[in-house]
Amino acid sequence: MKNVLLPTDFSENSWNAIKFALDFHENIACNFFLLHVNRLGNVVLSDSPYLPTEDIIESIYTKPAKAQLNALLNRIATCKIQNKKHTFYTISDYNFFVESIREHVEEKNIDLIVMGTKGASGLRKTIIGSNTGDIITKVPCATLMVPELATYSKIKEIAFPTDFSMQYSINTLEPILKIIQDNEASLRVVHISKKTANLNRDQIKNKELLEDYFHANSHSFHFLTNKNIEVAVQEFAESRDIDLMIMVAKNLNYFQQILFHSKVEEISYHINIPFLVLHN
Repeated sequence: MKNVLLPTDFSENSWNAIKFALDFHENIACNFFLLHVNRLGNVVLSDSPYLPTEDIIESIYTKPAKAQLNALLNRIATCKIQNKKHTFYTISDYNFFVESIREHVEEKNIDLIVMGTKGASGLRKTIIGSNTGDIITKVPCATLMVPELATYSKIKEIAFPTDFSMQYSINTLEPILKIIQDNEASLRVVHISKKTANLNRDQIKNKELLEDYFHANSHSFHFLTNKNIEVAVQEFAESRDIDLMIMVAKNLNYFQQILFHSKVEEISYHINIPFLVLHN
């Protein structure tokens, strides 16, 4: 049984991520945990933080959140054909956001977090937001980012950008293999460098490990040269009709060149493709 955490602020953006998560796991037995966090940082009185009593927390924060979570369950029930493989639980928490996510990931043995990303007004680019940026970098759990305009379609093409600089563990690669096998999908391993250069000994070894691990599945390697790695990834994804992009968070330098600018929460890819971040 797979455990999936669905943080929600009851926005249409988070609703879209929930719908995507349900479709993505249509044939997989899952426990879905719908989590709403009332953040401690939002509570102020006379410009100074305070800790309200349990009665105030219950009446002002917890009770309304529970009502909204129940309404969300009803929305799921009316929009989706009941899936006997899916079980839902609701959680209303009062804490700092990242702390809450981290605690529930540990307590519920969460396998995957699914969160929505927000499109910037007037632009095609997507803003990941500080919440999702913090989760990716501070919580060691696989996280699926779903752009607000993304709609689910069967996963057929998966892009895996890498610079071959690190050796991926079997535990890291296993979720990728499962997605490939469950969807009969193809994996496109993409190496993009700013200038033409041969792989060094370690990079060759790491590439061979990937070749060996995915040898029985449809896969291919692609080597591109572009001074702007971000643009190269976008063009590759669009040209190959990529349905899902996957990266490993530990490969942070390469990861930031593709997704992040000065602030980790500002995602910069301009395509409506879900992005799965794994932890090595």
